[in-house]
Amino acid sequence: MAELTQQEVDERVALLKRFRALLVQQRNKFREYLEVLEKQQKSIDSEDTESILAHAELEEQVVASITNIQKVIVPFSEMYTSLSSSAGPEEKDSIETVQNDLTNLQSQILTQNKKNRELLRVHITQIRTQMQQLKNPYHGSRSVYAQKNTVGKFIEVQA
Repeated sequence: MAELTQQEVDERVALLKRFRALLVQQRNKFREYLEVLEKQQKSIDSEDTESILAHAELEEQVVASITNIQKVIVPFSEMYTSLSSSAGPEEKDSIETVQNDLTNLQSQILTQNKKNRELLRVHITQIRTQMQQLKNPYHGSRSVYAQKNTVGKFIEVQA
């Protein structure tokens, strides 16, 4: 293997540091997303529709942020795999630790998201059942003005 110049070593170290920083940033966003999902579950349990809506909007923002970070991480990940043979054990361990954290957070997020969807499904079913049980007092009856009741036909006029 050819010797690396100091500049190449510095570039690789900078790349690894940037890649690790991006992974840490993504991990923090995943934690934020998990917190939003947990708070959303509490809102679903308490049937607070405004909070559910607010959490859904916040969830969309966090997911968009994660997507943007992911777009940057993919090229760095490819560069990392090509350089990983020359990376030191500390850098490899550090990056692998963050990647393992990300994997664990992703599985927790999927579990929490599934739980929230199921709670929402149950909640929507309950609301539909309640709506079907409501009786509309005007349903089936005709308007007072549409009825054809017999009315008087003669008018008595007195002078």
